Amino acid sequence: MSSYVTRLNPATMPDSTQMGYSQISVVEPGRMAFVSGQVGLDPESGTVPEGVAAQVRVAGRNIRAALAALGATPNDIAIMRCYMTDLNDESLQQAMPPLIEVLDGAMPCITGIGVAALAAPEYRVEFEVTVRLPG
Repeated sequence: MSSYVTRLNPATMPDSTQMGYSQISVVEPGRMAFVSGQVGLDPESGTVPEGVAAQVRVAGRNIRAALAALGATPNDIAIMRCYMTDLNDESLQQAMPPLIEVLDGAMPCITGIGVAALAAPEYRVEFEVTVRLPG
């Protein structure tokens, strides 16, 4: 875990660790990066896969590419916002396993937001992250 971001899950709050996120992230002072929303657009092929899980995987790779460009890892994510069309139990069940893979054991704060639409009709998910830069 990043020494700059501490995760808290007080017993007095719902247990979010089973879903792969933390209730609170405490961030040490330092440089921050704000990564624009990343969707399931594959940068190499220019295509968008069908289905929530496939789009989460591609958007997750885009987030990981942004983290690599910053010299950061998922452990440095303070908060992730997940925007999703048709947000419901079924879409969450499809989205969470690949998202947990993307986060590779990090459990940042995550906020899920249901939206009517994203930037293009084929987009189903979009991730935005705030990162505490290492070093």
